[in-house]
Amino acid sequence: MAVVTVTYHSAAVIEKCLASVAKAAQVIVVDNASDDGTPALACRTLPTADIISNPANRGFGNACNQGLERVNVEFALMLGPDSTIDEASLAALIDAADRWPEAGLLGPSIIAANGHVELSHDLGLFERIVGGKRLDCDLVPEGPLCADHISGAVLLARMSALREVDGFDTNIFLYYEDDDLAIRMRRAGYTLILVPDARASHAGGGSTRPSLRIHCRKFWHMAWSRLYIEAKYHGRGAAVRVAVRHAPKFLAKALGYSLILNVRKGSRDAARLAGTLAWLAGVKAVRNVPSSGR
Repeated sequence: MAVVTVTYHSAAVIEKCLASVAKAAQVIVVDNASDDGTPALACRTLPTADIISNPANRGFGNACNQGLERVNVEFALMLGPDSTIDEASLAALIDAADRWPEAGLLGPSIIAANGHVELSHDLGLFERIVGGKRLDCDLVPEGPLCADHISGAVLLARMSALREVDGFDTNIFLYYEDDDLAIRMRRAGYTLILVPDARASHAGGGSTRPSLRIHCRKFWHMAWSRLYIEAKYHGRGAAVRVAVRHAPKFLAKALGYSLILNVRKGSRDAARLAGTLAWLAGVKAVRNVPSSGR
């Protein structure tokens, strides 16, 4: 099995992440231009790891695709740098993949730093939007189950299936790339399976260095990617209607929070508004990467 992790200013967490998967056949670290010494630290922590250092931040999906291109085994675990997983859980994921050859993606239970189980399976994106969150998603299942969506935080992929659907959409910089991948996997006839006996620990918020600039950038991409995926599956007209509904709300919230001097929430909604307007104006989230029809 191979492990692919994408880092961006992740020096605070990468050592524990790599130590947990040190025995994997391949470990590939794709660094998106960190300036905190992440690549060097990853190399010292696991000298056998394959380190790819990008000169600029390419976003999650594109960087992950870079690492996946180097995988030469049957399965690849996509593991966030702020997550860890033990050998028994890795074995449980591989065993489940062997039992269900139709499974394209498999995910473990994800345990937060406070010990609570995070929601890691759900309805598909558009089913969630229409019907709301499924109640049983808050429960820990007693055994493996098929899901419409599996969290991209820790995800085992069957490489033959992943290559068939062409990996992550290269037009998405950040957010909704796992939703898009899940949709394409299911349309290609593959299942997505949650394996609750496999457990991964998630530190949360540690995958990148916190800053107001990064905070704003994340919400810009969250708004942009939401409209991109709507247009991809339902057409530009549907996405424009979503944008028209969202933009006034983001504007009102940004102004309201600014009046009470809540900088963090005000900047969040201003970034959402900017991302929405950027998509409407035809601005691309990913530059210098060939357009993809995925």
